Order: sequence, then C-alpha cells, then structure tokens
Amino acid sequence: MSELIGKRALVTGASRGIGAAIAQALADKGADVAITYAGSADRAAEVVKVIEAKGRKAFAIQADSADPTAVKRSVDEAVGALGGLDILVNNAGIILYNLIADIAVDEIDAMLSVNVRSPILAAQAAIPYLQAGGRIVSIGSAGVDRIVGEPGSVYYMTKAALQAFTRGLARELGPRDITVNLVQPGSTNTDMNPADGESAEWQRSLMPLGRYGEGADVAAAVTFYASPAAKHITGTILNVDGGLNT
Repeated sequence: MSELIGKRALVTGASRGIGAAIAQALADKGADVAITYAGSADRAAEVVKVIEAKGRKAFAIQADSADPTAVKRSVDEAVGALGGLDILVNNAGIILYNLIADIAVDEIDAMLSVNVRSPILAAQAAIPYLQAGGRIVSIGSAGVDRIVGEPGSVYYMTKAALQAFTRGLARELGPRDITVNLVQPGSTNTDMNPADGESAEWQRSLMPLGRYGEGADVAAAVTFYASPAAKHITGTILNVDGGLNT
C-alpha cells in the first residue's frame, strides 16, 4: 500500500465523484495530493480532510477548467504546495446532452474547453516539472467506443479526442520515461449518474456485469497506471465499464 510514497499528484475536478475517489486512492498508496475544484469549496475541503487523515499532505485549489489561465495557475500552485509534481490526473469534465440538431454553440464550446482544451493545457503546464517516471492519466468515457445515446454524441466526441491526445503525448514524452494513459469509465455511481437514476436500469442492461461501477473501481485503474508496476505501459486505453464494450 506504499507504492507511491514520496510521489506528488494533482487531480483536476476532484471535489466529488470519480475525482475525489482517485485523489483518496492515490493518498492510500502514499502520495501527497492537490486537487482542483470549480465551485464546491466545502466538498473540496472534505476531500482534503480525508486525505490528511490518512497522513498525507493535501491541498485544494480553486480553478475553473474552462479558463486557460486558471488551468496553468493550478498546476503551478500544486507544484508550489507539494514541492514538485510526479502525477497528473486529468479528471475534470462536463456533460451537456443534446441532439446535434439542437445543440447550441455555447454548449459545444463549454465541452471543448473543459473536456479537450483543459487536459492539453494542464499537461503542457505539467511537462516542465515532470521527471523520469512521471505519469499523466486522463479520464475519458467508455461511451466513446459504443455510442449508447444520441444526445451524447458531442460529449463523446470530446472524450474521443483524449484517445488521440493520449497516444500522441505518449510518443512525445516516452523518450523522457514519462507514461501517458487513458482510463474510460462506463456507468459509474456518482452524483452525475446515480445508480438509482431514471435511466439506471437501461444502463445496467447494456453491461454483462449488470451493475454500475463505483468511483473506487476507476481509481484502482488510475493508481495502477501511476504505480511502478505500470512503468512499461504507455499510450494505452483501459475501459472500466462492466463489459459495455464487450
């Protein structure tokens, strides 16, 4: 349980849900963790408190992932608070469902800004700080490989961009011994998609396992990629989706 002792991680969008689970799991493995949040200061403070109770350093940084300046600042602040950076987890994301025939330009721009531009800018800001053995892990969506609801097409398009980003950045950073990987969750029990929501039964029917995942399931994949056990794995995509894409 101490594979990440001495490592310093930044998890974006981690005041709740999958991001909070990832931040706490990294701390369980020994990492000190900074998180970003857009507006939920109280919930971010709760995550920090949980991590500190594990004996690890934790910091919450307010940063709107749609704001390029805030994204860069959050990386710099995390480095200053933690004394460096070894692991970047691009988790922040937004979902705005609408049919392509009806979706507004501001909805498209909002998802492109947070789901596509933000991971690029966060990685760009982190690269100067990452040393050999560094890790970048992004959180996508298993729906990319099986469009299961037409109103999600543009959202899935933005998450599909992370596949090319991951593969390209893995080649760019490989010579520096920095790995880059992508985790694609399926239906996961969070505030955004609760296991007792109105479409939950339909979502369960699409998965061979027939159940929602938990944040801890996604976090386990991230902590694996961040660990020494994954030192020879880069440019890969891992679905944590209950078999959705089987």
